[in-house]
Amino acid sequence: MNSNVIKEKTLVTKRNETTEGRKIEHILICLSKDVEAKEKTTGLNDIEFVHVSLPEINKTDVDISIKLLGHELSAPIVIAAMTGGHPEAAKINATLAEAAQKLNIAMGVGSQRAALEDPSLEYTYSIAREKAPDILLIGNIGAPQILDENRIETIRKVVDMIDANAVAIHLNALQEAIQPEGEVTFKGVISAIEDITRKIKVPIIAKETGAGVAREEAILLEKVGVKAIDIGGTGGTSWAAVETYRAENRGMKLAASIGRTFWDWGIPTAISTIEAAYFTNNVEIIATGGVRTGLDAAKLLSIGANAVGISLPLLKPAYEGKVEKVVQILRKIIEELKIAMFLVGASKINDLKKADIIITGKTAEWLKARGFDIVTFANRRKQNWRK
Repeated sequence: MNSNVIKEKTLVTKRNETTEGRKIEHILICLSKDVEAKEKTTGLNDIEFVHVSLPEINKTDVDISIKLLGHELSAPIVIAAMTGGHPEAAKINATLAEAAQKLNIAMGVGSQRAALEDPSLEYTYSIAREKAPDILLIGNIGAPQILDENRIETIRKVVDMIDANAVAIHLNALQEAIQPEGEVTFKGVISAIEDITRKIKVPIIAKETGAGVAREEAILLEKVGVKAIDIGGTGGTSWAAVETYRAENRGMKLAASIGRTFWDWGIPTAISTIEAAYFTNNVEIIATGGVRTGLDAAKLLSIGANAVGISLPLLKPAYEGKVEKVVQILRKIIEELKIAMFLVGASKINDLKKADIIITGKTAEWLKARGFDIVTFANRRKQNWRK
């Protein structure tokens, strides 16, 4: 897309302070600006597989199918929530959904708040189910929107709007704190989530949006009944960055300066995955945040994730309506995942959790400080050694 057109649209959109206006502004900023973490990484560069020169499997035997929230998927991939709530978003969700249907993978839509405020925008979300009748489709609403007494009705509307198989409640405290019109009411969120998990039949997912989930919150979320945690770690898209650009568009120098301070705030994706996975027993972990290759996916699956989420690399082709380009990107990631599994002798996804991995650098330092024994990760095949 022409950068001048993006700039022009962004300048026009900045005058629209509705939820709908924010949706398109977020999309255009992510398409035209560098919104990824600057200094902090996902931590995946600190993780290396120990190569297995005798894998004792054929690559054609590698099976990457999984069951996520009770649904059979052909690959452990979720097209992570991106958008909805603006006419431009309908094309994005339609394109992503078609790709998900072709590959039999899962997909999440963006926050459905805009359509709850303006029902005429429902089609920008429901188009996903129209294009993908068979996939695991995940609805989405923000934590501040479940704090009133109508929360159960709100969740039911979210489900009905897209015939959702699950609902993600996104925890975006960082974004709200930086956003010019952000809602920073988070007191009572955990009890509200517990109320929802008790009264709503579809699985509830707790979803961070780029700052990661620590073990303490993972344990708490499991206790209140969520079925999955999308850790949304740091190292990929920074929503503090997105809101910094929005503040700059409005000439809000102080807000933009604060946004730059918190640009890299959060728990790196690899670390958050380990923290959440190793202190919970009955929740599934979706690792989102800076996943760019199938090797990234393999590493995250090896350290405890049940599936990985991917968003930013798919946004541009989805905005352009290029289904086959989205499919091509995802197929490359799938093939890379299969090769990584072959090279460590893992014929199934769960076998990756038995592969030896070496953890170094800042990731190792963080994990040691938090009490993890990283040596165990490096010697998971030890039981096969000859005595």
